[in-house]
Amino acid sequence: MYTIVVIEDEEDLLELIEYNLQKTGFETIGFLSTKNVKKLLTEEKIDLMIVDRNLPNVEGSEFVKNLRNEGINIPTIFVSAKDKDSDIEEGFERGGDDYMTKPFNMKELILRIKAILARVNPSKLDNIEYRDIYLDTKSRKTYIAKKEIELTKLEFELLKTLIENKNSVLNREFLLTHVWRDETFFQDKTVNVAVNRLKKKIDPDGSKEYIKSIWGVGYTLK
Repeated sequence: MYTIVVIEDEEDLLELIEYNLQKTGFETIGFLSTKNVKKLLTEEKIDLMIVDRNLPNVEGSEFVKNLRNEGINIPTIFVSAKDKDSDIEEGFERGGDDYMTKPFNMKELILRIKAILARVNPSKLDNIEYRDIYLDTKSRKTYIAKKEIELTKLEFELLKTLIENKNSVLNREFLLTHVWRDETFFQDKTVNVAVNRLKKKIDPDGSKEYIKSIWGVGYTLK
């Protein structure tokens, strides 16, 4: 799983970015300033940084430039209200891998993150893990406790979607749209049947309880 550091001094925006990244399946560590960030970067494996330029004490691109000078080359996306051509050029010259001006679209940010990570470590994006479940999205194989489990294409997509949104309760309409791709043709009971079938395949004796049903709402992972 990828770990992303977000440095943003607007607390509401920081929380919004973290929420959307976590919903996509990323681990996040948020900071309101650059304080203690360098220490973390030298101690932990961080895959990417999202850095606001207008930060207290140290301007964001200056901070990244200093990191680059010290040999810390973690991929970085700048997010900033500084939107002049000269500002954007400066961001790239100081070590940015990408640059987004505020306000920005969260889906676009996630796509840009995935594009950078795919270049840096393409094989890692092919793998999704949750507890002892391992999905190889390239070969579409599923392993639980290192043992391969046979799933249909739909069951694989259902499990993948649940894991990618592990911090959220997914209602049936969401699952119909993202797994079945057409919520108008199918019914809620379609989801119920598929989830129950998936549960039996990945947890035959019910001891692991990966998937939790939220009555009247939908499903989430435990």
